[in-house]
Order: sequence, then structure tokens, then C-alpha cells
Amino acid sequence: MSAPTALYPPEGFGAPKHRKGHAREGGVTGLPKGTEIFSADNHISVADDIFYERFPEELKGAAPRIWYEDGAYMVGMKGKAWTGGDFGRVLMQYDDLAGATSNNIEARVRELKEDGIDKELAFPNAVLALFHYPDKALRERVFRIYNEHIADLQERSKGHFYGVGLINWWDPKGTRSTLEQLKSLGLKTFLLPLNPGKDDDGNIYDYGSTDMDAVWDEIEDAGLPVSHHIGETPPKTPCQHNSVVVGMMVNVDSFREQFAKYLFSGILDRHPKLKIGWFEGGIAWVPTALQDAEHMLASYRHMFNHELSHPIRHYWDNHMSASFMVDPLGLRLIDKIGVDNVMWSSDYPHNESTFGYSEKSLQTVVDAVGPEDAVKIVSTNIKNFLGIA
Repeated sequence: MSAPTALYPPEGFGAPKHRKGHAREGGVTGLPKGTEIFSADNHISVADDIFYERFPEELKGAAPRIWYEDGAYMVGMKGKAWTGGDFGRVLMQYDDLAGATSNNIEARVRELKEDGIDKELAFPNAVLALFHYPDKALRERVFRIYNEHIADLQERSKGHFYGVGLINWWDPKGTRSTLEQLKSLGLKTFLLPLNPGKDDDGNIYDYGSTDMDAVWDEIEDAGLPVSHHIGETPPKTPCQHNSVVVGMMVNVDSFREQFAKYLFSGILDRHPKLKIGWFEGGIAWVPTALQDAEHMLASYRHMFNHELSHPIRHYWDNHMSASFMVDPLGLRLIDKIGVDNVMWSSDYPHNESTFGYSEKSLQTVVDAVGPEDAVKIVSTNIKNFLGIA
């Protein structure tokens, strides 16, 4: 398949808040009639001051605040946003869209439908700044409030919107109770940070350590798939020009460390029921990661203190899947990746989203793999991942 150059206009796509949906009448050419287009990775901004409102009176002074400022919904405390700089500038590109925020789920469903999208899985935006809120007890309270808020949107969407929850990953009892909350609320997956932070003694959490096995035990027992998402890895050095896009170039290549830990640290050997989703990093990275893992296995096996239970390919085929928006290279390598392990997404309402040209992106999927496999990629695979097929 030749690269779909028409997807990349020389002048760019412009800010999402200035785009409009352009779904074609009759749908995407080649997709069977009635195919539900399910975006595996969208985003939503919280527009209400939910944490302050739901914290008890005696704790309100410690509650993160949400407010609107210069075209974006900020998260912070004492009037200081934790989402400033490039992050805040990016939020301003789309938070003014009618459906971008949590205060109008009806407009959101309508806006996506106008772009040809029937259902979605939605990850947080600025709330990610709370991943490392220093007081862990209050952090868990914040997560629980977010889960309740996003579950309410899910219910009101009448089957169009599925929200990604947040869990306690630093304490097994908290892991269990937050996962129980997720399931009781009807949420189908949760976001686990690629950077888990530090414990109370200042030690960095290592997902691959046996010290974390009790947390993984709870995740495995809950039966909910794990979701990882790009966006936590800022550039390591300053950038004077076009820092936003330099940061994104770093972010879209942020999965390798955790991918390697699942394989080589024995996480999946010790927890063989885990299902892992990698979101917004595309799919072209997968063949090179698998190839390099095979090479490293052959090169360093004599130094291992954990012997793998399966071939490298087993871990990807049986435990993992990844999403993409526009990935012509990945689609050319689909036989190396597997049509059952990839999921199309719009990434609405982000700058790099397909919002406004989703039908063109979807058409590249049909053209690359044919109608039958395209249905898997744009609909069935994400439903299977979430357990709602």
C-alpha cells in the first residue's frame, strides 16, 4: 500500500476546535453495512470542579481544583495550574469544542457521529496531572471521584461512551478496592501509568519486581484489561522552538521500557491472565520491538535471573494489542503484527486526532486489509478488549 499522502495536507489540519466532522453518506467504502465504528482511544476534559465539590469539608483545602482559563480547563491548587506550559497550550486547541468536555455528553456523541464514529473509549486529559499527587490517600480519593464522574457519563451516553478509570497501584489492598469500585461502576478498563513514581521512602516502584506481584495479583483477579497510554514522557532537555511537537515525538515512543518488563521481568509469566493495551503510540513500533526482543533474548540469555516461559511472540499474540490513528507503515506490516491485535482510534479531540477526516483514515484500513479484517480493527477488537462484544 502506498502512503496516503492525501491525509497530510501541506498546510496542516488546524486546531481541532476549528474542524468539523465529515462522515460520508453511506459510510466508508468497503465496510459492511451496519459496522459500528468504535474509536479505541479518545479523550475527555473534566469541566466541573468535581474534586473540591466532593471532598469532605475538612479536606477541601487539599482538594485539586478545576477551572476554565484562556480556552482550557486547568487542574491545580491555590490558583496555580499543574497543566500550564505546553500542556495548557495544547488543551486550548480543543477544550472549546462542544463535545470535548464532560459537561455535554450529548454534544460529544453528536459531534463524533458527525465524524462517522459510533462508540468510543475515552481517556483523561488534564486529570493525568494528578497521577503523582503527593498524599497517596488523597490521591486515591481523587481517583475514586474521577471514576464516579466518568461512570456517570458512561451511563448517560446510552452505550456510546466508555470511560477509562484510575486505580491505586501502590498498595495491594487499595488496588483491590479501587478495582472493585471500577467493576461496580461498570467501567471496563483502567489507566496504569508508565511511570509509577516512588514509595514513601523515595524508592522508585518497579512493576517487574516481585515486590509488586501482590498488585499484579489483584489486577489479574479482577479480570479487567490494563491500559497504558503515551503522554507521560517529557523531553529531557529544553527546546526553544516548536517544543510542543518535539515533546510529542518523545511521547509517541514511550512504551519500550514497560513492554520489556512484561516480557523479561516475568510479569506475564507470573500473571498469565493479564491483557494489556497500548494506546496512541501507533502500531509500527511493534515489529521492531519484537525483533529487538528476540535479539536481546539470544544475546543476554546467559545472564538472565528469570528464564522466560514462552517464546517472545507468545507474549504479544496472547496478551497485548495496540491502537493507532494514521499508521500507513504499521498497516503495511500488519502480517507481522496481527489483525487481531490492533485497534483503530480517532483520538478525538486531540491535535493529532483524525477528527474532521476520520473517514479517510478508516478508508486506509479497508484498503490495506480488506473488509473482513477491517471490521476487526475498527470495531470488534476493542469490544473484545473491553469484554463487551
